[in-house]
Amino acid sequence: MGIMTKTEIPHRNRAPHGWWTASYIEQAVWNDDLKPSPNQRCVAWENTILLKAPNREAAYKKAIRLSKNRPTFESEDGKRKGRWVFLGLTDLLPIYEEIEDGAEILWTEYKNATRGGLPGGRPLPQ
Repeated sequence: MGIMTKTEIPHRNRAPHGWWTASYIEQAVWNDDLKPSPNQRCVAWENTILLKAPNREAAYKKAIRLSKNRPTFESEDGKRKGRWVFLGLTDLLPIYEEIEDGAEILWTEYKNATRGGLPGGRPLPQ
């Protein structure tokens, strides 16, 4: 039996062309709201970004850096200023195809779908 010198990276963790999608959650917080409660209702967004990195670890670090480096904003009347607060990374996925028109970058697998609809009685999009 030979000695393994290199760990095989699973296909699902490799981006053959170096491209990844990263999704993260952020919320808007007003600068004058000094102590927002963790239970306070707010609007949150899940954003998905495209990034280039040589491997999953580098993609993760870059996704965190880019997700936290967001511009500030202000209210429509200009009286309040706010900032985006990073809440966490939700997905980090490799893109298996070269980036070009029609390249598949994301997909969803539905088990138990029929020609008439998706699981849970959801109709297929028209």
